[in-house]
Amino acid sequence: MTTDDPVLDAIGPRLRELRRQRGLTLGGLSADTGISVSTLSRLESGGRKPTLELLLALARAYQVPLDELVGMPEQGDPRVHGKPVQLHGRTLIPLNHRPGGLRAYKMLLPAHDPERDQASHEGYEWMYVLSGQVRLRLADLDFIMKEGEVAEFDTRTPHWFGSAGGAPAELLTLFGPQGERMHVRARPRSGKADS
Repeated sequence: MTTDDPVLDAIGPRLRELRRQRGLTLGGLSADTGISVSTLSRLESGGRKPTLELLLALARAYQVPLDELVGMPEQGDPRVHGKPVQLHGRTLIPLNHRPGGLRAYKMLLPAHDPERDQASHEGYEWMYVLSGQVRLRLADLDFIMKEGEVAEFDTRTPHWFGSAGGAPAELLTLFGPQGERMHVRARPRSGKADS
């Protein structure tokens, strides 16, 4: 019995090879694991799909980690090599691979970032100012964020942000669909917006 999953299809031959490398018979392995000889034979031939319970018993018997027993593919290069994107004079550098869900960017804002109308859309945004100053307009609120400050908001609220103080700014931003909320909150220091 073969499946459409190459990882599952490779388990049987891997189990047979491990048993042979250790010089065990099906009967000897059965005695070590408590798994019947017929079940072990069907696992090795691919006639039975392995369950977690069976795989854990075999991993203990062979003294190998479960992922080695299953033959999970090695983790590829984890580095993200995002290509910068230009959008309205800003540079966005993707910081994750995920095509959907939570998205992370490093954003470079030009020194003179023209103010635009506030916009709203589905989602949730979190931003951290790496350098420079960022002006954040959020509905009727107007903030100047400095290096090290964080803001978090529902993007259904009309908003706009850009560099402030006549110098470029850099920030990290996370954007997710509605419901994927971050857990850092920014509040004005004095209870009123900075200008």
